[in-house]
Amino acid sequence: MMISSFIWLAVAAAVLLYGIVIYNGLVSLKHGVTKAWSNIDVLLKQRHDELPKLVETCKQYMQFERDTLEKVMKARSGAQTAREAGDVKGVGAAEGLMRAGLGGIVATVEAYPELKANQSIQQLLGRITGLENAISDRREFYNETVNVNNVRIEQFPDVIVARLLGFKSAVLLEFSEEEKRDVDMKALFNS
Repeated sequence: MMISSFIWLAVAAAVLLYGIVIYNGLVSLKHGVTKAWSNIDVLLKQRHDELPKLVETCKQYMQFERDTLEKVMKARSGAQTAREAGDVKGVGAAEGLMRAGLGGIVATVEAYPELKANQSIQQLLGRITGLENAISDRREFYNETVNVNNVRIEQFPDVIVARLLGFKSAVLLEFSEEEKRDVDMKALFNS
């Protein structure tokens, strides 16, 4: 009788310890997703801080290209609102519009030699291009972290602990097919 009690106690302790290990792993993944999103958020904020400088510098040179500049600023505002609300899908949509608008600014700069030669504009474009590359890298890391989290909370036996303790799947940062397409530079120059 005493031996069977010890066996049941050992089994219960092993199950409890295994549950604790699973819980700690899930908590680590959940915070990894939050951290990955925060890294993207920092870069998006930096880009959003740089855009008004670029737009203002460009305005001085191209009064008649206001439509392009207004589209970029409208997309920037939408992205910022979605970011503050924690709306990952909204951020994806607004960022796609902003990317297209930035392509329009780049095309405009290329079309005007006086803009292309302006050192302030070149520095701002270089900074924004660097931020775009960093955002792309972070977006990939975020989606990988989300994927690992989502797979883990659906795998057995982790799913049991995840459901009991309310772990939720995270949302991937996705872009529509239209937003993923390269900017048509020829069309931008002809518009």
